[in-house]
Amino acid sequence: MTSSDIVWQYSSITRAQREQLNNHRSAVVWFTGLSGSGKSSVARAVEARLFQQACRSFVLDGDNVRHGLCSDLGFAPAERSENIRRAAEAARLFSEAGMIVLAAFISPFRADRERARALLPAGDFLEVYCRCSVAACEERDVKGLYRRARAGEIADFTGISSPYEEPTRAELVLDTCSIGVEEAARRVLDLLREHGVIAARHWPL
Repeated sequence: MTSSDIVWQYSSITRAQREQLNNHRSAVVWFTGLSGSGKSSVARAVEARLFQQACRSFVLDGDNVRHGLCSDLGFAPAERSENIRRAAEAARLFSEAGMIVLAAFISPFRADRERARALLPAGDFLEVYCRCSVAACEERDVKGLYRRARAGEIADFTGISSPYEEPTRAELVLDTCSIGVEEAARRVLDLLREHGVIAARHWPL
């Protein structure tokens, strides 16, 4: 619970001033999907392309966040929700700093993603659904997690013993079973251009 003694401290430098310095708008691109669906790979590819064009961006990766900010949380439903709440608040702060935030989290529950969206002004939260079947993700199983979940070694594993709620109003759906990382990244960059986050001068990349 927030204390009544805490007062928000506003910066003397506005978000608009930071965006003007950066020559692009800030935004949060929220990648969601099953483990192994390509969220982090696509986010990293987008980050690399943005960097080439001198755009200030940063990837908030689900695994990395759980090493520090959320290292005290497990994977039960309530803890998953708290993990996403913290990640969304961090993404909001990054966006206030003028960054293009590329947040890659399974974020299996629709309500949690909607709460993340509600933290930001309209148009600043772009949900990207990396759609890939459980079977395809399991076939990749780059971390060996599906195998361990099937063996009962991992509880509350999304897609196996815990549900994934598909987005109903994602700004972009990427069928990562059928397209590669570079094509997926291109479509995300297209999305950023269409929403006025990056200017025409950043295109084509």
